[in-house]
Order: sequence, then C-alpha cells, then structure tokens
Amino acid sequence: MVGKRKSKAEKAEEEAKAEESAKEDTATIESEEKELSDAALEGLEADESAELEDEIDETDDLEEDEEDTTKKKRSRRAIADIKLFNRWSYEGVEVHDISLQNYINLNPVIIPHSGGKHQHKRFWKTEHISIIERFINKIMTPGLVKKRIKGRGASHNMGKKSKIIQIVYNAFAIVEQKTGENPIQVFINALENTAPREETTRISLGGISYQQAVDIAPQRRVDLALKLLVQATVGKAYNNIKTIDELLANELILASRNDTNSAAVKRKDEMERVAISAR
Repeated sequence: MVGKRKSKAEKAEEEAKAEESAKEDTATIESEEKELSDAALEGLEADESAELEDEIDETDDLEEDEEDTTKKKRSRRAIADIKLFNRWSYEGVEVHDISLQNYINLNPVIIPHSGGKHQHKRFWKTEHISIIERFINKIMTPGLVKKRIKGRGASHNMGKKSKIIQIVYNAFAIVEQKTGENPIQVFINALENTAPREETTRISLGGISYQQAVDIAPQRRVDLALKLLVQATVGKAYNNIKTIDELLANELILASRNDTNSAAVKRKDEMERVAISAR
C-alpha cells in the first residue's frame, strides 16, 4: 500500500511539475510574442517616423528653394532697378572675351564714385571698383597724354572728377543716340577690341639687349585698353573744333566695331604686329 501511495504522490508531483513547466513555456512564448510585437511596432514607428522626417526634410528643402528663388528674383529686380546715372541699365550687358570676364567689374552703381576706398589694396580695383569708374579715373591720370598746348599741362584734368563724370555721361548719351544700343555694352565691346594680347619686353644679357615677345596678363590687358582709349580720345581734344564728349563717343563707337579708323585699335594692332616680329 505504501509503494502504491508513493507512486501516486510521485505522479502528483510529476503532474504538478509538468503543469509548472507548461505554464513557464506558455509564459516564455507569450513574452517572446510580446517582444516580437513590440519590436514590430517599434520598427513600424521607426519607419513612420523616418517617412515623416523625410517628408519634413522635403518640405524644408522646397521652402529653402522657394526662398532662394525669391531672393534671386529680388536681387535681379534690385540689379534691374540700379541704373548708371539712373538712365542706362546693367541688365543684359555681357563680356564676350572669356579671359576678361573676371577682370571687368560690372557691379551696378548709379554714380561711379567710390571715394578712393579701395586704392590701398592690391587688385581691389578689379574686385570692388566699377569699370566705368576706372575709365573715369584713367582720364584724370596726369601725364598720360603728353601734350602742352596754350598753357595747359598734362595734368589739366587731374582731380576734376565731377567734370569727367559729366563728359562720360554726355558721351554715353551721344553713343545711345547714334547707335540705339546700350552705351555700357558699347563701352565693354570697345574694351575687348582694344585690349592687346601680346607685347614686347626688353631683355638685356651680357651687355646685349633685345626685344622679346610676351603674352599679356588679363589684368594688364584691361589696363592697357583703358589707357589706349583715353590716349586716343584726349589726344585729339587739343586744338579740335569738336568737344571731348563727341570725340569720346566716336572713339567708343569705332572701337566697339573694331574699326581701323579708331586710334586705339590702330595702336593695339601695332603693338601686336611688333610682338609678332619679335617672336
């Protein structure tokens, strides 16, 4: 009887242990299912959050693009509103010579006068000063045109910037009247056509000096073009029945057409011809 009772007790214990193990298995299965469901939910939430973030980023990019376009439109409008002497627009003015595009400053200004703020820094004349103002300053340069007539020296126009600005304004008005084009574009074309590409330099070696042809840097090309235009114009103004306004307008028109009747174009061709012979 005792053996049978023990067997029954053992069976009861085994059944209890089986029930406990089954409960533990079900608990572990439920916990694993919960973990899987939680992980799936987290993945879905992460995907949804990533999608939302992508949508937010796209909307932000679109807003930034719209802001950039509006800023560009405003800047274009501002540039279009700024006109030289409140008369001639800078819009549509182009530099066709690729080598001179970085050295001809076409920043829009109303009055080409900076007050000499950029004269003490090297190459700031290109970065900060309008090409129209550089042309005006070149006309005022003393000693550029070496002529002395009726007591007027080479520094006759030195310091008289308001007078030179009025001369340039009148010349641009004549250019517009004769050609019907934007005088700023005519002036840029004249600069391109009078900028020499090659010149000669003196080389001395062992007591012997000779001329050697060299290429001209773009910065010097612009400087020489301004110099040749001024010399061709102001040099004709002495003892001439025509005013300097008319002479400057005619010189700009001829040089813009690359006409050989232009004194600046003649001088440029002569420099290049001498350089070719000295190669």
